[in-house]
Amino acid sequence: MSKKLTKRAEDYSKWYNELVVKADLAENSAVRGCMVIKPYGYAIWEKMQAELDRMFKETGHQNAYFPLFVPKSLFEAEEKNAEGFAKECAVVTHYRLQNDPDNPGKLRVDPEAKLEEELVVRPTSEAIIWNTYKGWIQSYRDLPLLINQWANVVRWEMRTRLFLRTAEFLWQEGHTAHATEAEAITEAELMNNVYSNFAENFMAIPVIKGLKTESERFAGAVETYCIEALMQDGKALQAGTSHFLGQNFAKAFDVKFTSKEGKQDYVWATSWGVSTRLMGALIMTHSDDHGLVLPPNLAPNQVVIVPIYKTDEQFDEVSEVANTIMSDLRARNISVKYDNRTTYRPGAKFAQHELQGVPLRIAIGPKDLENGTVELARRDTLTKEVVALDALTDVVEGLMTTIQDDLYKKAFDFRADHTTKVDTFEEFKDVLEKTGGFILAHWDGTNETEDKIKEITKATIRCIPEDSVEESGVCVFSGKPSNRRVLFAKAY
Repeated sequence: MSKKLTKRAEDYSKWYNELVVKADLAENSAVRGCMVIKPYGYAIWEKMQAELDRMFKETGHQNAYFPLFVPKSLFEAEEKNAEGFAKECAVVTHYRLQNDPDNPGKLRVDPEAKLEEELVVRPTSEAIIWNTYKGWIQSYRDLPLLINQWANVVRWEMRTRLFLRTAEFLWQEGHTAHATEAEAITEAELMNNVYSNFAENFMAIPVIKGLKTESERFAGAVETYCIEALMQDGKALQAGTSHFLGQNFAKAFDVKFTSKEGKQDYVWATSWGVSTRLMGALIMTHSDDHGLVLPPNLAPNQVVIVPIYKTDEQFDEVSEVANTIMSDLRARNISVKYDNRTTYRPGAKFAQHELQGVPLRIAIGPKDLENGTVELARRDTLTKEVVALDALTDVVEGLMTTIQDDLYKKAFDFRADHTTKVDTFEEFKDVLEKTGGFILAHWDGTNETEDKIKEITKATIRCIPEDSVEESGVCVFSGKPSNRRVLFAKAY
């Protein structure tokens, strides 16, 4: 199975596309630009959802659901937001089909069934949610309002890639309302920290937290906070964003509250979201030429047990021990699968679980039963060891943490090796061409320079890092004064 994968060094893009399909994560559908997320891929997304949902609730948020359709008049109420998404909108104009009189057995759109007002299929839900909040918020007692929605959104894309860019994708979007500017800014920063915590502790992906430049900000935001990750091909991937929206949406939808002092004021807002794009980040950060490599914290099956046998009697004996191992591991909250399919040989099972990135594989045969041992194989290092049965549960539990930490460290070291400080534009272009990765360079703060660098090199400012220190220098492109370095990279 894995032998058929294109090598990363040969064609990284092709490797990624093949891996998503061969590891049974997703496939293209009959609808152009839309994907089918297959059960194994969806199981990983469910693990992501569960952890994020827990984190949201622990920080005081509740889930709700809002309509898929947004009336055009509502959508265009916040001008910058509408302009930012206008070119990506799918729009419903009619509400009925009818038999086509010119083509028996075929249907056509009923020309008499035109909607009075077009409906935009949500590319994001600020408009419909803020229109709703107007009825929910009257007083300071109604604040803060902390709502999250798990949903699908549609952003019309012509060039698509599974998980990374599709016309329809799954995501969560948080929308909060606050009495003060300071509270809203604190919320936007808090949620960016939640995303960072999730990326690092569950996905094992080191991220850089920072602020987007004006031109890279979310349409309608005052500030956009983000986390940026580095993929193995040296390109950046934006893994999450959190926006401080000021009072822009409150003013557009007339959402006011009466303060403790009896004064009327507009509320302050945030929105924040991550999507199935995280699946792409997970695949590209850790996987290798043999297939997927999954961190234990997000693997649907953390351990798989493969029986080795020749007779039915041996199968029964091995199964008895396998079931005991399974019970012991599950008692420690370790997810385990016993692959007792009789339609596949052990070699084919090994290949499948390697391709699908199961962190640990246990093989047991008659000789192992005699010796009171099992063979334990790590997916991340492709190493094997023989472990005594009576020590197995403790060893596996320890390896869950070890593998998770090792994957993070490997990705962290890769990022460190592919982050370069440059002081001239020649250096900038040279590093971008030869090694890629993150580039820390001075920038003069103007949109003109940012646009020009992007036009010449295709690199964008990924963020102004949160931990960047003030240092005087000159912009790599214009030579004008600059007081800090920003993070550049080519990106997905």
